[in-house]
Amino acid sequence: MSPYRKRILFYVVGGIVLGFLLLTAFVYAFPDSILDREFSEEVQEHQNPFLDASMKVISAVGVFPYSMILVLITAGFFYLFKLKKEALYVCFTLVSGLVSSSLKILIDRPRPSESVVRIIEKAKHQSFPSGHVLFYVLFFGFLTLLMYHLKMLPKAVRLTTGVVSLVFLVLVPFSRIYLGAHWFTDVLAGFLLGLLCLLILSYLYLRKPN
Repeated sequence: MSPYRKRILFYVVGGIVLGFLLLTAFVYAFPDSILDREFSEEVQEHQNPFLDASMKVISAVGVFPYSMILVLITAGFFYLFKLKKEALYVCFTLVSGLVSSSLKILIDRPRPSESVVRIIEKAKHQSFPSGHVLFYVLFFGFLTLLMYHLKMLPKAVRLTTGVVSLVFLVLVPFSRIYLGAHWFTDVLAGFLLGLLCLLILSYLYLRKPN
C-alpha cells in the first residue's frame, strides 16, 4: 500500500474512532433520546406477521452459538479448497463478540423497554453497541471482500455470496430496531465498530500475498 493510501486509511480510522466516542458521549448524556424514540417509531410503524418473521430470520444467524457455527462452517469451506489464509482470517471475525461484549459491560445501557417500543424479540445483556450489527458488518463485509478478491472462484459463487452478504449487512440494522432489541444509536455504534474492525482485518489480509 502506498504512503498516500496509508495516510487516507489513518484518517478514516481516526474519523470512525472519533465518531464512536462522540456517539458514546451522546448516549451517556441522553440515554433516552427523542432521536432513538422517533426512529424506532418510524421503523415499527408498518407491522405485519410477514415482516415479523422476516426480521427474525435476518437476525437469526447473529445469535450465539449460531454466529460461531456460521463462521466455522464458512472457514471450513475455504480450508477444503486449500484457501488456508482465508479460512484463518474468517475465524478472526469472531473477535466481534469479544469487542461488543466488553463494551456492553463497560457502557451498560439498558435495552428498549416495552413501555416505549414493541418488543418482538427479547434480547439479553446490555444494548450499546449492537453486537449483531458489529458481527454482520465484519463477517459479511469481509466475505464480500473475499468474493471480490478471489478471482479463481466460480463467478456464480462469488456473485451469489456477495449479494447475499450485502443483503444481510444492509438489513440487520433495521431488523434489530424493528424487533425492539436496539435503539438507532446502538446499531449506528455497532456499524462504526464493525467498519473499524473490517478495515483493520482487510488491511492485514491484503498487506501480504498468500
